[in-house]
Amino acid sequence: MSAMDQVDALVVGAGVVGLACARELARAGLEVLILESDGTIGSGISSRNSEVLHAGLYDPPSSWKARLCVAGRALLYAYCEEHGVGHRRCGKLVVAAGPADCARLDLIAERARANGVHDLRRIDAGEVRELEPALGPCAAALLSPSSGIVDSHGLMTALLGDAENAGALLALRTPFESARREGGLWRVRTGGEAPFELATRCLVNAAGLSAQAVAAAIEGFARAAIPPLFRAKGNYFALAAKAPFSHLIYPTPVDGGLGVHLTLDLGGQARFGPDVQWLAEGEAIDYAVDPGRRAAFAEAIRRYWPGLPEQALEPAYSGVRPKLAGRGAAAADFVIQGPAEHGVPGLVQLFGIESPGLTASLAIAQVVRSRLDGGPAGAA
Repeated sequence: MSAMDQVDALVVGAGVVGLACARELARAGLEVLILESDGTIGSGISSRNSEVLHAGLYDPPSSWKARLCVAGRALLYAYCEEHGVGHRRCGKLVVAAGPADCARLDLIAERARANGVHDLRRIDAGEVRELEPALGPCAAALLSPSSGIVDSHGLMTALLGDAENAGALLALRTPFESARREGGLWRVRTGGEAPFELATRCLVNAAGLSAQAVAAAIEGFARAAIPPLFRAKGNYFALAAKAPFSHLIYPTPVDGGLGVHLTLDLGGQARFGPDVQWLAEGEAIDYAVDPGRRAAFAEAIRRYWPGLPEQALEPAYSGVRPKLAGRGAAAADFVIQGPAEHGVPGLVQLFGIESPGLTASLAIAQVVRSRLDGGPAGAA
């Protein structure tokens, strides 16, 4: 990448959200540059998740997570169909193993209705057995027909193609180093093997796990406006056999996540996860999956699938989620800061973009553009 004098917008991070933002801004007629510190797009959070398209069942109605999940799901299904991105609306069952879990189903159903999810319905044990005979005894379940799965790599490739067709450029192996305001523009400095400086009117921080570090390197940005980062590693195990399921199977949620659930890829291969493994501050990320976690996975899975064969779980992969609340605390919402929130012109910061960030990506991009256009706080 050679030095450039000026672009209209610079997006830090080429994960699914950064690419969606770059596409949105480029299609609005802006000259866009995407900075990515790695050698490939989407090598972090975006390629280390369940690839689930969520319906919008779990988060409070007033939250960004709920609003953007519901809006983003509709946008993403339409986008995948239009661009030939692999996906399947396979549906999901949230299973109640006992009476305590049934009460949780009621809370999820009430929240989903408030979020505008109107196709969710509660089914009894008999209907659960008809849909998924391999499931163990359960008291009831919620059936979410609009939940599904997507080829995340295919999605990111399509988003990048759209952005580039609209004139955006991608700079790989080019980490963001610093930014400062100068003459009404952002002067951005990059690192890497061929560092350069350039000016931009708009700066979008979509750096995922590095979002707080990027924000801290923006000269003059108030440190008090940067939320704390808590990291939760999620491990996945694959099923070394054909899965006897056609739906995604979820238990009721647990602290820090949605529980060890069964997801399917587009080829029908089943995998389980993620669990929640909190990382200490400063602890290096190791994406290896410890085989010693197999027993805990098997115990969790057998709560809803007692027929899990012995020795059928194989370590698969892991991811790390950028959380804004730590162990034992209530789940935090996305933080989307534009000029209306932090008072700094031409800057949008995205913090804590974890699940359902993949589902919400296109809707998040619309909010980012609105912020840069001077949209009010809270406008989607």
